Amino acid sequence: MIKFFRKIRQNLLSENKFSKYLIYAIGEIVLVVIGILIALQINNNNELNKQRAKEVQFLKNLKSDLVFEESELERYIGIRESIVNSAQIALEHFNGKPVENIQMFNFHTFNVGIWQEFQRNNNTFVELLNSGNFTIISNESIKNELLNLDLIHKQIISYREHLRNDMEHYFYDPWFRTVDLDPFAQSFVFYANNGEFDNKIELSREEIDRLINNKVFKNGFVVSVFTNSLIIDDYKRMKELNKKVVDLINKEITKG
Repeated sequence: MIKFFRKIRQNLLSENKFSKYLIYAIGEIVLVVIGILIALQINNNNELNKQRAKEVQFLKNLKSDLVFEESELERYIGIRESIVNSAQIALEHFNGKPVENIQMFNFHTFNVGIWQEFQRNNNTFVELLNSGNFTIISNESIKNELLNLDLIHKQIISYREHLRNDMEHYFYDPWFRTVDLDPFAQSFVFYANNGEFDNKIELSREEIDRLINNKVFKNGFVVSVFTNSLIIDDYKRMKELNKKVVDLINKEITKG
């Protein structure tokens, strides 16, 4: 092809047809430029397709993380609601209701004292931030809601740290100082595993009475109800926002 164009140019020059040669040369340059532009466009399209494929893979990974996280949020909402329920039942006894079953009172006390923390399943989100690839997500709504999820979780961590500090002072310290935890722990574990109490395990009524009359210990249950309720509300907010982001991702993945 190059030889063909060169031959045409040589023929035009040998025939002293300079004006035609000039027109031909300009046309040849235009063709070359068009060819370069077409090649650049093809290359750009290839790069865009690669970037889109990379974005879609990140979106799929984000969705997978969020679906798992949603089930964990549901589980931890149940855990925190159980703690609040136990604390409220215990507070009835601090407010005058007789403790007829000290093993049941102990069960609710232990349930409030069990510490379980929700951990986010956000590996893809962290990877996007740390690698500088967060900008690859073209949907601004998805990016904004991912950041909002992170903000809610940071607020939960703040509540949780505050609760932990309060529980150390108001709950764990007086509890550990007042009772022999060995039989109380055995009673809790047996009931948790079997759904009934082991009557062979003897708990001290005197120790229970001392706990009931301890205002600091009572305040631990008050704090537990208040702060765990705040955490539950934020868990529910996260769960709803989580669903919204998954819906946005599904739409983004399937769009043309």
